[in-house]
Amino acid sequence: MDRARSGDDLRPSRRDYSLVGRDARRAVETGLAAAEWYHTDIPRKLMKELMKRSDGPAIRDTLIWLAALGLSAAGGTWFWGTAWCVPFFFVYGTLYGSASDSRWHECGHGTAFRTPWMNDAVYQLACFMIMRNPVTWRWSHARHHTDTVIVGRDPEIAVMRPPDLVRLVLNLFGLLDAWHAMLDMARNAAGRMSAEERTFIPEQEQPKAIRIARVWLAIYMATVALALALHSWLPLMLVGLPRLYGAWHHVMTGLLQHGGLADNVTDHRLNSRTVTMNPLSRFIYWNMNYHVEHHMFPMVPYHALPRLHDLIKNDLPAPSPSILAGYREMIPAFLRQLRNEDYCLKRELPPTARPYREDLHDVASMAAE
Repeated sequence: MDRARSGDDLRPSRRDYSLVGRDARRAVETGLAAAEWYHTDIPRKLMKELMKRSDGPAIRDTLIWLAALGLSAAGGTWFWGTAWCVPFFFVYGTLYGSASDSRWHECGHGTAFRTPWMNDAVYQLACFMIMRNPVTWRWSHARHHTDTVIVGRDPEIAVMRPPDLVRLVLNLFGLLDAWHAMLDMARNAAGRMSAEERTFIPEQEQPKAIRIARVWLAIYMATVALALALHSWLPLMLVGLPRLYGAWHHVMTGLLQHGGLADNVTDHRLNSRTVTMNPLSRFIYWNMNYHVEHHMFPMVPYHALPRLHDLIKNDLPAPSPSILAGYREMIPAFLRQLRNEDYCLKRELPPTARPYREDLHDVASMAAE
């Protein structure tokens, strides 16, 4: 997930991704904003079972996550100064800079745990790790679910058109995202909210975002001061830098969520992608590979998404069978969008599915160059 660029895109685009620009106004005028989305029919009783919250799975997964973070940090610190620290920091960085992405997300929905304070505690920790202000991103993500990949409305479109491939590669190491996150933190700490932030963060919530930015800035300054005092990079390898060297997994999986698919539609089967993944990636990603299912029913906890998928798969496009398969269809789509930004992948539905609404989406023209 990424923040919308304002007006300084590297390439010209017919799309205006600014949240206060032409396409934002057009989305409201045409009814794309806050529209009614397609949902697969599920009996009410069954949906209540799927939405039932539980502390057990998230406590288990969080203890494993924190224990692995602690052990890898200890190993990296113990072997600091030798090549043996590299595998430990690879593990630590991935758990810090990538697993935190799915933790802030799921706990932001309030569905990971049944107990609210547990959701809040993990949400605050994960937001700090991934450098996303917990106030800003809670409201930003609410807009993302209301207006998923609606140009001018969704602040979390990761790949805008035409795709900026250099930017995507740099973000595998968190370079641009972390830099912009630091700028946002400094701006918020100075008491300023951007015009775009003011479009989705209620006024009464904005002081909270400013207070958190000031606390975070103090923590980073203290970490830098400690590194200078010790004449060592080690403090920064443990706090801050993992957001860079451990970002690769969350970027790799995150791009698959909507990359190369349709925009400005109101059917998640057209703009979201479910991918079958190995168990380790699913642990890091907290089952967000079931992304069509998650967007269609965002209040179903992550641990119930596999069951939800089994129940509604006859109404959805077939999942990409692996991360590699997802990239094999997505990268050619990105390259074609460099020539024609209107191009997108159209995912075929099985014969058992309810068809796409032709009256709402120009499905026939999708995937046409």
